[in-house]
Formats: sequence, structure tokens, C-alpha cells
Amino acid sequence: MSLFISRTPYRVSFFGGGTDYPKWYLRHGGAVLSAAINKYCYLMGRFYPPYFPNTRHRIVWSHIENVSSISEILHPAVRVGLQAYGFDDSRGVELHHQGDLPARTGIGSSSSFAVGLIKLLKAMKNEEITRHELALAAIDLEQNHLNDTVGSQDQMAAAYGGLNVIRFNADGSIAVEPVAISEDRRSSLESRLMMFFTGTSRMSSEQANAIVEGIEAKSDTLGAMLGLVFHARDVLERGQLDDFGRLLDETWRRKRALAANVSNSAIDEIYDAACAAGALGGKLLGAGGAGFMLFYVPEARQAAVRNALRHLIHVSVKVDPGGSILLYQSENGNQPALSAAPEKILQAC
Repeated sequence: MSLFISRTPYRVSFFGGGTDYPKWYLRHGGAVLSAAINKYCYLMGRFYPPYFPNTRHRIVWSHIENVSSISEILHPAVRVGLQAYGFDDSRGVELHHQGDLPARTGIGSSSSFAVGLIKLLKAMKNEEITRHELALAAIDLEQNHLNDTVGSQDQMAAAYGGLNVIRFNADGSIAVEPVAISEDRRSSLESRLMMFFTGTSRMSSEQANAIVEGIEAKSDTLGAMLGLVFHARDVLERGQLDDFGRLLDETWRRKRALAANVSNSAIDEIYDAACAAGALGGKLLGAGGAGFMLFYVPEARQAAVRNALRHLIHVSVKVDPGGSILLYQSENGNQPALSAAPEKILQAC
């Protein structure tokens, strides 16, 4: 029996967040500068053997679901995704999820899950899909089938990988433009990025609702944040890396003005401590409120910043170049030892 594993990167968003919501860019256009990172969402799938009474489908995530019908599946993206991509109860499905980083922490985990799920389901049906089609399908799944308040940047970053400017046009089209820097310069940027886990999480849709509500009233702030996307791209391409860090400080201060719950006293204390220790700038990732914080820190000051934030978990990140991939596929039982223990495959990835 065939076994499939998809691997999909999470992302860090540097500039332009908020302009990727359809409510904004379908009127004004939008853009973000973001990078997929080398931390991943893994999904394993196979057709479930028909030997288990009262269990047609098995879904393993933070819950273990053994159900007789797709309609009984609790995980909304899995339930709706299976239905949308032509799966039914005539043949059982088994899916397992594992992630390198916790969900609801600002690294685009829900969109990475959607991208990886569609990649996996297409492979199980022996169907091809391009990176752009994959990203658009994930946007459609989240925004139109699940009715989640999410933007359109995370799905593109997860599907494409790399360091990109992603443009969102008023006609609804989306374009991914790789930032034109050498591998050495990208490595220099990576060496100056420090990411810390604040130890908290939040429902991103709730944070996003606070931003999207009355979004037109925030047009001056969003317009300024949009302009920083192209300024930041230009300084990267010129090799002015420290200026990139200083622009992160500017965009964070503007982002805090989008909604009252973007930051809080705990986040402000972390940010101030990092900057006092030598960070040139940084931001809370995602819609705000909790999760991971990213800082740009010259290498000579990194020990001081790490010490100032020693109560937090430091996570080293680099740019993932490839986006969502089919990491593994076994054909018709040719790998019996692996397909008999799918959890071990995921733990080894």
C-alpha cells in the first residue's frame, strides 16, 4: 500500500503584513516581503486498510480520530479538504500530522498545513499541481471553504519557498518575485536573524479580525507599511543589511498601531530588552498578541541579546529554498517496513 509524506515550510513575514488581506488588496493592491524557513509541517497519508471494525478513516494530530465517515472528522481543514478533493467513504484514509514549531504562534502554520494537505491529497490521487496552483488552492480552502479570516501571503510563501516580494493585485492576481541577492548575502542576512518563542499562542483569526475590522480607517498606516516592502527589498539588494534591521523597527512600530491587541506589555518588554542589548529592530510575527518574535541583531551583539532573553527559547532559522515538496512516496507496498510504522518516518524527517 502506497505511503506519501509532504513537507511544507513555515514562514517569517518581514514587511507588508496586513496588505495581503483581500478586503484591502482588492481595492488598493498589496505586497509583502517574506521568507519560508527551514522549520516544517509534515503530513503523512495513505489509504487506510479495510480491516478495522467501525473505523473507516484515521486522523492523527493533537487528537486521534477513528471515524466511520469523513463528515465525522473534527479537524476542519482535513474534513473539508477531503470532501473538496474528491475523497469519500468508499475508501478509507489515514493522515498523520507533525510540526517542528507549535501552532498559532505567527509562523503561518495553518496555511502551511493547508498547502501540505493539498500537496498530499493530490499525490494520493496521482495528480500533478504547480506551486502557484497549490498556493491558490490553499487560499481558496482557507478563505472560501473554511471561512477563516486569513490573508493570502502565507500560502504563497509555503508553496514557493525562498525569500520573496509577493504582490497582491487589485484584480485578484498574485505574483511571487524572488529578491535578487546572492547566496552569500542571503547567508549574511540569515546569520543576523534571531527568533525567540514567547511561550504563548493565540487564535490567529481572532487577531486578524481585529485588524480587518475597519481596515479602511487604517489606510495611512497600511500604505506606509506597503512602501516599506520595496524600500526593504532595495536595501537588501544593495547589501545594506543593517538598514534592513532598522526598517524592521519602523514597520513594527507602525504595525502596533493597527489594533490594540497587536502587542501587550509582555511583548513590549521583550522587544525593549532585545533592542537595549543590541538588536537594531524586530517584530512579533503573525497577526500579533503572542507567538514568535524575530530580531535583526549584528553578530557582535548576539550573545548580549541571547543573555537578555535567556528566559525565552531561541530558534535558529534559515531560508527554505524549495517550498512544499513531496518528501517521500512508496509504491504498492515496496517499502513494507516503512509503511508499517508511519510515525517513525515522521520522527526521522
